[in-house]
Amino acid sequence: MNPRPTAGGLTGPPIAERIPRATTLHGETRTDDYAWLQDRTSAATIRHLEAENAWTAAATRDWRPLEKALYAEMLGRIQQTDLSVPYRRSGWLWYTRTVEGRQYPIHCRRRDEGAPEEVVLDVNALAQGHTFMALGDYEAGPDARLLAFTTDASGYRQYALHVKDLATGRTTEDLAERVTSVAWSADGSTLFYTQEDPVSKRSDTLWRHRLGGPHEKLHFEPDERFELHVALSRSREWIVQTRSSHTTSEVAVLPAAEPGGSWRLVAPRRQDVEYYLDHRSGHFWIRANDTGRNFRVVIAPVDAPGPDHWREVVPHRDAVMVTDLHCFRDRVVLVERERALPQVAVLDPTGGAMRRAAFPEAAYSVGPAANEEFDAGAFRYAYQSFVTPPSVFDLDLATLESRFLKRQEVLGGWDPARYAIERIEIGARDGTKVPVTLLLRRGTPRDGSAPCLLYAYGSYGIPSHVTFNSNRFSLVDRGVVYALAHIRGGGDLGKAWHDAGRMANKMNTFTDFVDAAAALVEAKWTSPDRLVAQGGSAGGLLMGAVANLRPDLFRGILSLVPFVDVLNTMLDESLPLTVGEFEEWGNPKVPEQYGWMRRYSPYDNLEAKAYPAMLIKTSLNDSQVGYWEPAKYVAKLRALKTDANPVLFKCNMGAGHGGSSGRYDALRDIAFDYAWILHTVGRAGASPRA
Repeated sequence: MNPRPTAGGLTGPPIAERIPRATTLHGETRTDDYAWLQDRTSAATIRHLEAENAWTAAATRDWRPLEKALYAEMLGRIQQTDLSVPYRRSGWLWYTRTVEGRQYPIHCRRRDEGAPEEVVLDVNALAQGHTFMALGDYEAGPDARLLAFTTDASGYRQYALHVKDLATGRTTEDLAERVTSVAWSADGSTLFYTQEDPVSKRSDTLWRHRLGGPHEKLHFEPDERFELHVALSRSREWIVQTRSSHTTSEVAVLPAAEPGGSWRLVAPRRQDVEYYLDHRSGHFWIRANDTGRNFRVVIAPVDAPGPDHWREVVPHRDAVMVTDLHCFRDRVVLVERERALPQVAVLDPTGGAMRRAAFPEAAYSVGPAANEEFDAGAFRYAYQSFVTPPSVFDLDLATLESRFLKRQEVLGGWDPARYAIERIEIGARDGTKVPVTLLLRRGTPRDGSAPCLLYAYGSYGIPSHVTFNSNRFSLVDRGVVYALAHIRGGGDLGKAWHDAGRMANKMNTFTDFVDAAAALVEAKWTSPDRLVAQGGSAGGLLMGAVANLRPDLFRGILSLVPFVDVLNTMLDESLPLTVGEFEEWGNPKVPEQYGWMRRYSPYDNLEAKAYPAMLIKTSLNDSQVGYWEPAKYVAKLRALKTDANPVLFKCNMGAGHGGSSGRYDALRDIAFDYAWILHTVGRAGASPRA
């Protein structure tokens, strides 16, 4: 299990001990030689992970100058001391600011512009004594005297609830553990919160806590596919409890002015029907997919909210997905997706037409920013693209005119005019047109000589957004084309796009990515010896699958916290997430569904053949994808592969699914990844073009 030593250090990666464990299911016996790595309490496991880290450090020692240069370059583009756009809530202006040299933001407020600042929460202070710190919920009470917030100090995504008195500065310690959402009553006397199970991490219990009193258990969700979430409507008239699985939901409501009252179910759950609601002017506005997968919009009186009383306002449209709904006193805002692009539409609830805001670029990302006030004349939204830094606007709800408020500064002489965005469509093997968005430096040759980084996700119906990342230009300025593939399984083209890449159709996700890569090569955007694939989490499953399907198509694969041991994980219902994910991947205890997953599970389909160079990263405290999945995958891959391409494995021993929490630490992680990419495609010595 230990690396092979020499006088000068390490000569090869650690060799994991093989301890076979056989599992027989549906007439097939699978042997897992590395299941022992799942025991994180074992000294042997920790020694192996530390040996992997030592080998990766030794194998990449010569990269240190490039890593440092990339880190300095990327840091040089960031406005380290900065201020967010303030938003109004409960008579205060709330905002965050960052300070050069500090890892985390500082949350502040002031009465009005020019008034003295109050520091509400300094995450840097919360992080003292911890290697990791994440802020979860952040909800001010209705009179802004109290603040409910949650923190995770391990990376395991289990958050402790605190309440801070903003007048005295006194904070309760660990009011509740494993809290997943919070909502205040209208008078601020009572806090509702949801809590997850300590083992499964399923958010399954709703609690009510009258400050100074006991914690009362209100509801337990027995169906292991479902999770609970609680929130206060923007109108502040209703507490909304949503119970949802990947495919089905139901909502219960409670008047926010009656925290001790009884909850009312809006409509009972029906398998494969989702609905979500907001409130305004005596009606619930409901986004529901009961008549079509992409959702319609209906309204119902609060006194009779059931489906018999639903009145359609916006019908279902096959080409348009309604992804979100926001109610204000005088207008309703819909966030939609059409042709893989987000849209913002404003609806006059008195019977006027629905109108869309206009956006200037061919590919972009747009979505709601802070919209805390119900009586607002503008909808605040965030806009960005591959070449437009994150920007904040107020959209006048009457005129649809956008007022620019702030754009993220990009320092270091960065000029958007040097770059181009292209949106292309590739033909998948079954004839489906799959969008791909490209970012490149103007003048980049299109003769197959340019390196390319191809990224995708493709799961859970989550769209792949065209977002800005100033770090990315450290690759693009060295001639790398960045490509984002909007493959099936994601939500880029609506619910049908998701359905076409999940359950029995999951293989489409992987073949779409392979077909996109092959199309980029055929069109001479790049070539196989210069093409690197990247994905993380469920996108890491994608990386493992395409490595097995077409290893010859890629020079390298960067896989972050990858879900690669699909069958073993989905057979273990004691693990976090497993049961709820039966509606995404299937249940392997069902023979047909076992067959779906057996066909693509990366760990189970590794074989003796040549594979690309790989960098695989994970974290010891990851609650979403256990560290052992990539650890086992790497051990088996090294034992089977027939090539000399390096496989590097790196485990962050003090973080979770998202990696390092501090902004400088996270940037160092990216510098390492980029150094690996540039080495892999032969551009390590290239200087960025001015």
